[in-house]
Amino acid sequence: MPDPLLIGSEIYRRSTYGPKHPLAIPRVSTTLDLIRALGWLHPAQYRDSPMASVEQLTRFHDPGYIAALQRAEAAQGVDPEDRERYRIGADGNPVYREVFRRPATSAGGVILAAQITAPGGVVHVPGGGTHHGMRDRASGFCYVNDAVLGLMEWLGQGLTRILYLDIDAHHGDGVEVAFRDEPRVTTLSIHEAGRWPFSGSAHAAPHALNLPVPPGFNDSELRALLHQLVLPLIARLRPEAIMLQCGADALEEDPLARLSLSNNAHAEFIAAVMHGAPRFILLGGGGYNPWTVARCWARGWAVLNGLPVPARLPAAAEAVLRALTFHRAAGRNPPEHWFTTLADEPREGPIRDEVRALLALGLEAVA
Repeated sequence: MPDPLLIGSEIYRRSTYGPKHPLAIPRVSTTLDLIRALGWLHPAQYRDSPMASVEQLTRFHDPGYIAALQRAEAAQGVDPEDRERYRIGADGNPVYREVFRRPATSAGGVILAAQITAPGGVVHVPGGGTHHGMRDRASGFCYVNDAVLGLMEWLGQGLTRILYLDIDAHHGDGVEVAFRDEPRVTTLSIHEAGRWPFSGSAHAAPHALNLPVPPGFNDSELRALLHQLVLPLIARLRPEAIMLQCGADALEEDPLARLSLSNNAHAEFIAAVMHGAPRFILLGGGGYNPWTVARCWARGWAVLNGLPVPARLPAAAEAVLRALTFHRAAGRNPPEHWFTTLADEPREGPIRDEVRALLALGLEAVA
């Protein structure tokens, strides 16, 4: 199998949803800078993300909605009709400078990843993972559903057994809705119970599994779901392709969720599932603490390449992390290990009854 590829873009470097928005922080650019500072990126492994064309975007999205996004970017504003109909400029989905180009670039990167992996392979797209986007409206900071578009690209190649995994703190509702009547795509979402978008209740249909976990969800509990449920599902399904949305908002330090994972749990999950199919795409997703997001996603790239993580980051990598600022409480006095390490301390704990109940429910679906 060829070396893993990394797809990124400079569009993320100075792009922000606005100074008070949770996505005011640099995430993809910091991840790429950290990977390069660690000496982990051979030039031949990098691809610049293209912008998806309108034709590509409207394979899933309503043409009127895509046109409205283009109008919003051109005008740097949105008229009341478009706001009401498409939720652009509403519900935490602001009009910002690249409100069309940035999501189109995320979509272009995931579509490119699906094209590259047609003969087999592994690709990391940290700018992807906008899993809340709906066919005809923005939702949950997501304007375009790049995951859906990448999965559709795989379907267009003739694949018939595709597995979409989602470990973001928020339910991957847009992807589940898009494929609820498509037996060729199985979706599995592990997310915080009672968290926005308040969907994804415990459910184990043949092609859509939802596992809403309790606050405080720890490394031991994710490992139990991985080994007792996710890996048996992969063994039963024998997927031709796996896409993993690896949102970093399930980490303990994230301000928008109440889960308690370390990035060791993410690394272990990636390592366990990446060889479950000949085609594997790793996406980013949520994550609203710049240090923990970049450390998690850079570590994911290390896992894909089988690279050892240094106990202490080299000076160049440490400088990338020390240059970050964060205008929330956690940014006022960040702990030293956010600058000097990539791997978190483990956050093990008991496997609680709520998680055992999810295991029992899910096992019925994979038996």
